[in-house]
Amino acid sequence: MTRYETLKNNLKISPSTWLVTGIAGFIGSNLLETLLKLNQKVTGLDNFSTGYQHNLDEVKTLVTEEQWNNFTFIQGDIRDIDTCHKACTGADYVLHQAALGSVPRSIEDPVLTNENNINGFLNMLIAARDAKVNRFVYAASSSTYGDHPDLPKQEPHIGNPLSPYAVTKLVNELYANVFARTYNFNTIGLRYFNIFGQRQDPEGAYAAVIPKWFAALLSGEDSFINGDGETSRDFCFIDNCVQVNLLAATAKSEDAANQVYNVAFGERTTLNKLHELIKNRVDKSGCKKGDSKLIYRDFRAGDVRHSLADISKAENLLGYAPEFSINSGLDKAAKWYTTNLT
Repeated sequence: MTRYETLKNNLKISPSTWLVTGIAGFIGSNLLETLLKLNQKVTGLDNFSTGYQHNLDEVKTLVTEEQWNNFTFIQGDIRDIDTCHKACTGADYVLHQAALGSVPRSIEDPVLTNENNINGFLNMLIAARDAKVNRFVYAASSSTYGDHPDLPKQEPHIGNPLSPYAVTKLVNELYANVFARTYNFNTIGLRYFNIFGQRQDPEGAYAAVIPKWFAALLSGEDSFINGDGETSRDFCFIDNCVQVNLLAATAKSEDAANQVYNVAFGERTTLNKLHELIKNRVDKSGCKKGDSKLIYRDFRAGDVRHSLADISKAENLLGYAPEFSINSGLDKAAKWYTTNLT
């Protein structure tokens, strides 16, 4: 039995109270679904700036009425510290997912990104510290590696940030480290690498590539690649991400606390290969409405060329054991997108 399987059994026997910020978003709503299915009590905070009510509505259909009654929703903004204090009250664990993602958005509006990702993050740290939560787990980012050339990416070795978004995520790690040293407050940062899966939004200018391509291929619209398509990423299915959040929150080892960890699968895939994998699944689905052309355009400012994670630290200290590869993750994602976008 894996450490995650043991943890899930233990949580069912002895439920805890969790606060998930950004709960109406892609990652937040998947955390909510898993926690409720494990009979946990969950408070969720979201201002619907990038999250959606329909994500919460979908989770409601996937759990029992009794499990859904364990969920309390607060509509509010992490930029308001009183709201953060209210949300943290009574929480055993905080899973802080609320942020403004997207490198291009941060380049266009660095002030708004800073307000949410730094000011809001600091508010949440203060509120969680004051509420004496057991652990504060937060969404860090692989963008922190910046221009460091080495592959695979290892946690101690980072370069210069390449975007305002990357700066904000680096500052989060610095603040968490200071709170650990100054206030003896227990934190763990999770450097996400290209998380994908069900409920990831295909709409909007800043949508991630996988949902955008599913939507385009299903509708017969053109797909776009920034650059020559040989840019590569370490794509990580959402269920792996949920697993590591729960392991990080509950890890007992003192060595595991106040650290940052890569969250990925540990393999890299080029954008050309990724498009081929998605196209194959859409073709087999029988849900296509037309043929989509693949169009190449200029490289995007702030993007790194290649990304690949060393996940051994999370494996060794947290017991992280990702269950889904790019292929098995896309199989599950394809079922969701063909059901929900056609």
